[in-house]
Amino acid sequence: MIVAFSVTPLGVGEDVGEYVADAVRVVRESGLPNRTDAMFTSVEGEWDEVMGVVKRAVAAVEARAPRVSVVMKADIRPGVTDGMTSKVDTVERHLSQ
Repeated sequence: MIVAFSVTPLGVGEDVGEYVADAVRVVRESGLPNRTDAMFTSVEGEWDEVMGVVKRAVAAVEARAPRVSVVMKADIRPGVTDGMTSKVDTVERHLSQ
């Protein structure tokens, strides 16, 4: 499964990059395949391990912010691995034709 999620601290002002970095650090230290862009961090693995990473990432932000907003989207597709790369590769292949 792939989960794309965004963690936003509330009540800490406009500059939230430091808080978001705490969440991304948790994801990167998990060892699971992941990718971060301007809006979301995606992480790939089995249900329990991915949700555990998301929970720890939220907790890292929650430890320093009075309120946290979380947005998640999941692609649950048993038997598929390396979906983060293969899905993008498929689109790129179609674009190059």
